[in-house]
Amino acid sequence: MSSTLLPTIQLRKRSLQIETIFHEGGPPAGRPVRVAAACAVVRNPYAGRFEPELLAFMEALKPLGASLAQELAATLGKDRVEAYGKAAIVGVNGEMEHGAVWHEAGGWAMREALGAPQAIVPSVKAVAGTGYRLMVPLHHVHAAYVRSHFSSAEIGIQDAPRPDEILFALVMSDGGRIHARVGGLRAEEISVGDGQR
Repeated sequence: MSSTLLPTIQLRKRSLQIETIFHEGGPPAGRPVRVAAACAVVRNPYAGRFEPELLAFMEALKPLGASLAQELAATLGKDRVEAYGKAAIVGVNGEMEHGAVWHEAGGWAMREALGAPQAIVPSVKAVAGTGYRLMVPLHHVHAAYVRSHFSSAEIGIQDAPRPDEILFALVMSDGGRIHARVGGLRAEEISVGDGQR
């Protein structure tokens, strides 16, 4: 990492949203699936200018990532989490790369909070106006090819991000899609341990 001083993270607000899914038109599931999204809105220290070195920002965001990940793990129960994903919405005075700092700060935080699952954390990011909603991709925490857990969750906050802000989000789920029935690798068939199969 660069010797640049870490920027101060100025947090404006956080949100926690929990969705409980009982069915998708078929019979109620034996166990509902819960999807939780934790969001944080912070000032973008580089809004309105080009900053060639972003690693200091990524480093400074790690405690925030850890806090959001721990909140989600506690909400759903660490041992019950089966799927995850992450996202960033950058206000219009920033750039896409400002959201990319969340790959490590948010992704590694979730893996640590859950006991280092093997699968890479899927992600999405956008530069957008205030109130923008984003669909976050989810997949199984131990094997990305588990088809029943290919899903998504909507995140967003009505008054964020403002032009000089970034909304960072982490999402976890305690199950796959309700009534999943299109074949593919099943969770109980995970055996390779490579984060894919």
